[in-house]
Amino acid sequence: MSDEQLQAWIEQVSLRDFGKPFRHKARYNSRLKSTGGRYLLRSHDIEINPKQLEQNGLEEVERIIKHELCHYHLHLEGKGYKHRDADFRQLLQAVGGARYCKSLPDAARTRQMPYRYRLVCVQCGQAYMRKRKVDVRKYVCGRCHGKLKMLLMTEQVEK
Repeated sequence: MSDEQLQAWIEQVSLRDFGKPFRHKARYNSRLKSTGGRYLLRSHDIEINPKQLEQNGLEEVERIIKHELCHYHLHLEGKGYKHRDADFRQLLQAVGGARYCKSLPDAARTRQMPYRYRLVCVQCGQAYMRKRKVDVRKYVCGRCHGKLKMLLMTEQVEK
């Protein structure tokens, strides 16, 4: 589906479910990782994550569109357009929009990065698992304040 088709779809949903026209731009943004879409306050444009369409289908994307249109119409009317506002929650429920979008399997895989480092206290043997490298000169053991020794997870497996 092209940006032009997305634009027409959002305009149609806006008229059908909100009774108001959508007069700004709609486009796909493949850089969105953890969200299904976003409403841009300054330009009033709406961006949709194309991966949501590929992996979750038309129904889920329409729920995301309704969510973003709630932000859009409430913001232009000067009402509460934020997630915590009562106006937003009421309108979202009335039109059947998504409160949260379904997570993408790809995003879940990237978040589940395996531990690469194991820090071990030289004094008490307490172990800490870390995904990122830590400067052991700066930190000490939380249990006994002893010095830490860093091991790569591959070193641990070989022993």
